[in-house]
This record gives sequence, structure tokens and C-alpha cells, in this order.
Amino acid sequence: MSPGDDARPLAVFDIDGVLADVSHRLHHLDRYRWDMFFAAAEADPLLDEGAERLRAAQEDHDVVYLTGRPERNRRLTQTWLARFGLPTGPLFMRSDDDRRPARYVKREVLRLLARERKVAMIIDDDPAVVRVLEADGWPVELATWLPHSSTLLDAQERQGRT
Repeated sequence: MSPGDDARPLAVFDIDGVLADVSHRLHHLDRYRWDMFFAAAEADPLLDEGAERLRAAQEDHDVVYLTGRPERNRRLTQTWLARFGLPTGPLFMRSDDDRRPARYVKREVLRLLARERKVAMIIDDDPAVVRVLEADGWPVELATWLPHSSTLLDAQERQGRT
């Protein structure tokens, strides 16, 4: 038997751009005001399509959240998830001093998860993350319900911040 054969498979969801509508706070990234960008996350609207996908996945998967948000935003993120009634589940975040591109951070976490459980689905809004994970053979889908922002791409991939 391989790891996790007796457990439900995992459904891995990114938060920003998949569940949380970050468009109202992107202007903070123009001047690299990271504290303001993350503080404004508590006001993020819920993206209905992402929430619907998550709730559907919950029927036969265990939900895991994998975000590029830094660890110092854990409480804010957990509070936001609870406010919208999203299921509890493990929340994997970037360490505060990790500035690697999101695609490498997420790949590393997924490899660790796969040692213990089957990862059956991944939804992320970052095209660079999706390309790397697809090339590795992961079951990943690009979330397209919030148009991807070049400002956010720069934050995720070049600055290693979200």
C-alpha cells in the first residue's frame, strides 16, 4: 500500500485569486506596501466559484489550503476562512523569510503532502505555479474566475511575497 491509501484524497486550494478576491488591494503592490496589502486581506470578498468548487470537493476529499501568504498572516487568514464558513483544514503558508517564487514553495509543500496522502486535485490562480505543477504531473487546474494580474504575478513569482 502507498501512503494514504486508507484516507480520503486531498483537494488543495490556493486562497488569493481562488477563494479570496484580492483585486481591491492590488494597488498596495504598486509601491510594495506589503503590510498594507496583507492587512487589507480581512476585507477580501469571497469568490463564489472558488467556494463552490471547494464545497463540492469537500464531499469526497479532505481540504488543504496552500497559500503563498507569509506565516505572520496565519490568524488573519484563518479568521477570513471561518468568516465565510469555509471548511477547516490544514493551512500551509510561506515562512516569513522565504522569498522564493511561489511555484517552488508550493511544489515543495505538495511533495511533502504526497508522502502521506494522495493529492487528487489542486486549484491555483498563478499560471507559473500551474505550469510547473503540470510539468511535474500534478492534477492541477488554473482558476480563471478572477482575471490574473501582472502586479500579483510579480508579487508571487519575482518578489516571493504572496
